[in-house]
Amino acid sequence: MKKFILLILLCSCFSCKTEIRQSASTTVSPTRGLIAENAMVVSAREEASMIGLEIMKEGGNAFDAMMATEMALAVTFPFAGSLGGGGFMVYRKADGETGALDYREKAPLAATKNMYLDGSGNVDTKKSRFGALAVGVPGNIAGSFEAHARFGSLPVEQVLQPVIDLAKKGFVVSAKQEQSFNAYRRQMLEINNDTILFARVHRAGDTIRNLALAKTLERIVKNGRSEFYSGETAQKLVSFLQESGGIITLEDLEMYKAQWREPVTFSYKDLKIISMSPPSSGGIALAQIMKMIEPYPLQDYGHNSSKYIQVLTEAERRAYADRSQYLGDPDFVEIPTFQLTSVEYLHNRMDNFNFEKATPSSELNPGSIPGFESNETTHYSIVDSYGNAIAVTTTLNGAYGSKLYAEELGFFLNNEMDDFSAKPGVPNMFGLIGGEANAIAPQKRMLSSMTPTLVERDDHFWMSLGSPGGSTIITSVLQTILNVYEFDMTMQQAVDAPRFHHQWLPDEVLFEPAAFETSILNNLKSKGYHINEGQSRILGKVDAILRLENGSLEGGADHRGDDTAAGF
Repeated sequence: MKKFILLILLCSCFSCKTEIRQSASTTVSPTRGLIAENAMVVSAREEASMIGLEIMKEGGNAFDAMMATEMALAVTFPFAGSLGGGGFMVYRKADGETGALDYREKAPLAATKNMYLDGSGNVDTKKSRFGALAVGVPGNIAGSFEAHARFGSLPVEQVLQPVIDLAKKGFVVSAKQEQSFNAYRRQMLEINNDTILFARVHRAGDTIRNLALAKTLERIVKNGRSEFYSGETAQKLVSFLQESGGIITLEDLEMYKAQWREPVTFSYKDLKIISMSPPSSGGIALAQIMKMIEPYPLQDYGHNSSKYIQVLTEAERRAYADRSQYLGDPDFVEIPTFQLTSVEYLHNRMDNFNFEKATPSSELNPGSIPGFESNETTHYSIVDSYGNAIAVTTTLNGAYGSKLYAEELGFFLNNEMDDFSAKPGVPNMFGLIGGEANAIAPQKRMLSSMTPTLVERDDHFWMSLGSPGGSTIITSVLQTILNVYEFDMTMQQAVDAPRFHHQWLPDEVLFEPAAFETSILNNLKSKGYHINEGQSRILGKVDAILRLENGSLEGGADHRGDDTAAGF
């Protein structure tokens, strides 16, 4: 009876102030997002947020809700949610303990440094972005089970049963999903050599049932983590990949382990920021940018003013230049985290900036560190009634990953191999430049921009946030924090505010279209900034939770997607 009631809740279209708020369909933000007294989930889909919330209503904690939300996104948000991807989690427990979990994908044992170069030494981007050869060893199941084993409180079968029920009963296609399916249908058909579940014509309002995924999840409930990495599911997955031209073996799956990491922790004025460590570049880049801008009076400049945009752009330019040189998998390369995030180094990095003229990226190199020579994602934030908070970002990399779909298992496979530097100096699909630190090697984790982040204020939890968006993730998280802290926005206003982005190369400032005053853009152009606001991709879809002064929680669900806050 309990499951029946939950299914009715999930499949109903209702709105209740203390339970759920459907994301806005326009760019106009409400004064406040959803307010809840006890617990909250904000994710890319209403069904996922509701399932995570219901698990906490049943007595589960944030880590139980993590597994439920993660798997529900695999059902309802195949654009980025999948058993075939990987991600990162940053957590803060009620007692103040913090940590990070790395379940990023890995290169297969048979991977080689030059595997994507043609006979002339040029990068064949199709091989690194489409089909089986682009797939890294998935980590999502390992990450979910690792977090649950250490911190979860409910049985796995109780956590995953609502997800299995949802996969069987189906989810309703949104208008945005209809557009997405249409946009990528041709590629799906080309890569899979046949029609697949998500390449069929689906209209808004249709229901999609994924019975294959339900069966896969049932086997995982019965056999645990090992089902995916050594059991029947593993064997089916390896056979499928190898028949499709891939190089992942059963040994690759059996060797995969999620890795606990120390998060990157730093201060910005009276805030303590806790963000993801390498192989994510997010925490270090965020620390660099925030420390570089800290001496500047941002409030005096005004939100999204010319001077504000200049300061952030110049700091971002320098941080992304350093990213290209120094960051990679810490299990393979030494990363100078302390030096890169030191105040002395970062303040010196801004020495050649002035407000009269842009610093051309062609004249800006990665900084000198003594001893060193050398798009698509989903985020969810959860706070439980016990005081635990997590920020989780997972990905398939590109939209629907490699576009390769395991029909018998019910999920897409990632194309994370493109996040390596296939050749130093050659950009990946997000235009990011990489170096030797991020070169391909067997069992190595590829560099990421995912930036799941928690913020403390006055030694208490204050904010959980993160975003999809490839290289724009870091700057989306940055601007959302600043919107609340420097400009007193509510969480919803901060999430919905127009955003901009710079990543060193290409040397352009990417603006959300029709969101910034023409006079401001013209002023920036006159100072040598290259402006791009035409046909620009969405600059992140931030999902965030803010703890208010009275202890209640405010959700910020990004209007740019179908994102939804749910709480009680």
